[in-house]
Amino acid sequence: MLLAVPDCFTSFRHNKPTTTTFLFQRGRRPSNSVNPTRTRRLELCKATLITNSDSFEVGRFVGSYGFMNITSYSGFQSGADTEYSPGDLGQLRVQDVGEGNVKISLYEGRVSQGPLRGTSVLFKVYPGQRAGGLEADMMAANELNAHTFLQSSSKGICQNLLILVGGFETKTGEQWLAFRNNGKYSAADYAKVMSERVSKNRALGEQMSWNQFEQELTIKRRRYFVLRLLQGAIRGLAFMHDQDRLHQSLGPSSVVLNTIVERDAAYLVPRLRDLAFSVDIGYSSLDEGRGTLSEGLWRRASAAGAFTPMEKRAFGIADDIYEAGLLFAYLAFVPFCEAGIVDSLSLQRLLESTFKLDVEATREATLENQNLVVNRISFGSLRLLALCFNVFASKSRSPLPPSSLSFSLSLQSNS
Repeated sequence: MLLAVPDCFTSFRHNKPTTTTFLFQRGRRPSNSVNPTRTRRLELCKATLITNSDSFEVGRFVGSYGFMNITSYSGFQSGADTEYSPGDLGQLRVQDVGEGNVKISLYEGRVSQGPLRGTSVLFKVYPGQRAGGLEADMMAANELNAHTFLQSSSKGICQNLLILVGGFETKTGEQWLAFRNNGKYSAADYAKVMSERVSKNRALGEQMSWNQFEQELTIKRRRYFVLRLLQGAIRGLAFMHDQDRLHQSLGPSSVVLNTIVERDAAYLVPRLRDLAFSVDIGYSSLDEGRGTLSEGLWRRASAAGAFTPMEKRAFGIADDIYEAGLLFAYLAFVPFCEAGIVDSLSLQRLLESTFKLDVEATREATLENQNLVVNRISFGSLRLLALCFNVFASKSRSPLPPSSLSFSLSLQSNS
């Protein structure tokens, strides 16, 4: 079994009190390399996480999900003189997508002992080496390390990140991570529900009781909800970057929502999850070398000409902001379209291959397509989307901090 870095050495006990195993290896740094601040953070982490399996009760199975690997896709040949036609938008699913080896299971549960007794939790279960191979253990260890580090920040707990309560390891090697259950819906679930509602309303046609005012009010509510969602996600990302951590898996399924009722947008609190691929971009970590889970990121950084620690750090932050831009695009399209018209992978291919990240060209082409009708109101803030793409496309060595994107979103939501 893979043992993670020795910074966090929390033990996970089995049901038998005489048997103890460790997800993280016990280890010590040389005395001259100990960081007092980091040590205090780790002591806090060790003291607050619940690591005894007897302290949890497992409830019903919620579902499972995996990770997709896009191996290749054939793009349209486009250049300065390329004209986009509505017909191009129907050819979106020509791509090779492979399923990853690690499959995650989700269970409801609660804390049964201690100060947090009765707290509702959601278990994220990694299969362990036996079923998921070495990668499963690496992902579980990396996610736990990322959360414990972020939760021990001197700036306090970020409300836009999912909170890790604890975890344990079973005799079969499964890694159970327990998160505070702050909502069962994701941004992807919200988009799906809204797109299905659009399809239902259009199917009713003239039977709809809406008048023009009600229609406009509904679109305004949806726009406000989407902006609030994006604002929270960007704030969570900004906090991570401020703590020298990349997310590297940001998407509609990695944003948890406490509500999907658009009338309750004022109470919406989006939270980021899925930190299994999170990367430490502190300068000391960049100097030490590459981790297995971050090899792809640093390979792309090298190909883009980022070699020094400062350049690699800037590239990584820009890469996260680019993913935020794709999330922005997804939420600008899917909740306003009919169900099944476009998905996240197809939309990414559309933006990258067909329109070469030209947001205005994308807007014009989609408004001409009957199957991708996006209300004009939803494009009111797409200059921020262009900003996200430009940060990455320019390979900036000083990428725009996500906090400024959050501020811009705040201004847009109030306008």
